[in-house]
Amino acid sequence: MITKEKILNRFVSYVTVDTQSNPKSNTTPSTKKQWDLAHLLVAELTAIGLDKVSIDDKGYIMASIPKTIDKETPVIGFIAHYDTSPDFSGTNINPQIIEDYDGKDIILNKEKNIILSPSYFKDLKQYKGQTLITTDGNTLLGADDKAGITEIISAAEYLIDHPEIPHGEIRIAFTPDEEIGRGAHYFDVEKFGASYAYTMDGSQIGELEYENFNAAGAVVTITGKSVHPGYAKGKMVNSMLIAQDFISSLPRLETPEHTTDREGFFHLHHISGTIEETVLEYIIRDHEKEHFEARKTMMLSLSEELNKEYRDTIITVEVTDQYYNMKEKIVPNMHIVAIAEKAMIAIGIKPIIKPIRGGTDGSQLSFMGLPCPNIFAGGHNFHGKYEYVPVESMQKATELIVKIAELTTQQ
Repeated sequence: MITKEKILNRFVSYVTVDTQSNPKSNTTPSTKKQWDLAHLLVAELTAIGLDKVSIDDKGYIMASIPKTIDKETPVIGFIAHYDTSPDFSGTNINPQIIEDYDGKDIILNKEKNIILSPSYFKDLKQYKGQTLITTDGNTLLGADDKAGITEIISAAEYLIDHPEIPHGEIRIAFTPDEEIGRGAHYFDVEKFGASYAYTMDGSQIGELEYENFNAAGAVVTITGKSVHPGYAKGKMVNSMLIAQDFISSLPRLETPEHTTDREGFFHLHHISGTIEETVLEYIIRDHEKEHFEARKTMMLSLSEELNKEYRDTIITVEVTDQYYNMKEKIVPNMHIVAIAEKAMIAIGIKPIIKPIRGGTDGSQLSFMGLPCPNIFAGGHNFHGKYEYVPVESMQKATELIVKIAELTTQQ
């Protein structure tokens, strides 16, 4: 299998390229700098010897690993995204390599006293003795999802170099802008030509997911009236205080920091306000479609109640659906989950089958006709300075891709 050193070096070469996406942009990719890594990936796929290497005008990369058997077998795919989150700095990433991790605190940044501690991040304990890649405490790392890219390209290289391994045609794709919910918007499913695929975009080793949140975004706009505070009685309407009423009227414990497993939430992630106008930006999440619809209705009903109280339309709520639970499309095709589970067991990984508390390109792709469960890429603590990834997890994910390719020929 591909060596740890090669996987580590490949991963570091990707994460040091800044590819943050931008939700306020109307281009695809949403940032010009995503093209920098995209072109490097195309060159690497070509050099490795893949077939049908292409990149379109939206930055979608596709390629094929040619089949090695004559037997009729489904075309399968593996997909990852190359953008990183806009919510935390991805500029000047300086990865730190922790070899033979001793199970103790890791000092990410001595000057700022930023420490990655197993007493707080308990998952660290399972990686004692392994090689970890961390941040330097100033940026995110980018394992979401450059670990997935590393694993797919490493597996592709291995399969190209070992034509004795039996497999059908394997399609791979890398997408921009997944972190801002647009990763599948311009994905050409017909061109991709796979019967099904897997996104390599999960977290810890063993994760296998075919359920995700139903998701919507909500923008709440509160309009006030600004008057000199000395003469404001009966005249001023402070939009920020009304926003406070709106926020406190939603269930306080139904927020990300108070929920787990299949529990949904309302997440207020941005506020901007003056007396004249306050804007609240929420995301709404729930695994159950009925509960998801009830959450959207609750926000709309709350705005109506407050408008009645103030005898004016001072609150408007715009709700936009973003993606849906892919379980609806995966369950009729559960054999593809079974193949991944069998492959994990075959290479000594204990499968962790659980719902995603988030989204994935696989959700949108499943509803576009490409059933697409999600597999671990190995990273932890995404989108922040405490992000890390064990090299051994990436190595195992690479091995898993190869094993899935083999097992597909046996179906």
